[in-house]
Amino acid sequence: MAVTGTIFALFVLVHMIGNLKALMGPEEFNSYARFLRVLAHPLIPYEGVLWILRIVLLGCLVAHVWAGVLIWWRGRRSRGGHRRRGMAGLTWGARTMLLSGILLLGFVVVHLLDLTLGAGLESSSFRAPVRTGPADVDVHAYQNLVASLSRPPMAIYYSLMMLVIGVHLAQGIWNVINDLGGTGPRLRRIWLLVGLLVALAVVIGNGTLPILILTGVIS
Repeated sequence: MAVTGTIFALFVLVHMIGNLKALMGPEEFNSYARFLRVLAHPLIPYEGVLWILRIVLLGCLVAHVWAGVLIWWRGRRSRGGHRRRGMAGLTWGARTMLLSGILLLGFVVVHLLDLTLGAGLESSSFRAPVRTGPADVDVHAYQNLVASLSRPPMAIYYSLMMLVIGVHLAQGIWNVINDLGGTGPRLRRIWLLVGLLVALAVVIGNGTLPILILTGVIS
């Protein structure tokens, strides 16, 4: 749980930094999307690095979900029909980890159908990448992003899901220090601050994009 969660936290943070290129305009954002597809070509085939990342993330997703369900089931089974009283109360984030995880799993599916696959939930003007040469591709990632989040329901949904990601990240990063055996008070305080800062950065960085697009600041 801790290892796969850390990988996801790093991915979400890097993904957010990449998304901020939308603030620099369509050429910069599309160039970034093009770069990911031709990275290390011809040493690695077209989209090879991208598919390696996808396979790693898929493996982490399966392991993370499996670990989460297993931990929840063990807790329920060991408790039986009784609940111990007088224990330290769980934080709101800890109590809702399973729920936020399920919501995020649904969000991943929506995000892929909307902006990656263009299958079922995409905007009417969605345009898939078209390879134009051995190491070149015509992408419209910026236009697809703007078209998708110009729809109020989708923009609101994305912004709300960033709040869910923030709660899940903050609690998850904090849990990592426990799972990996960190016991020093100073280390735990520092790690708590790291978790809160990463979660806040993702919420603000990703969450403001739908708002800026919906209000016409990014178009």
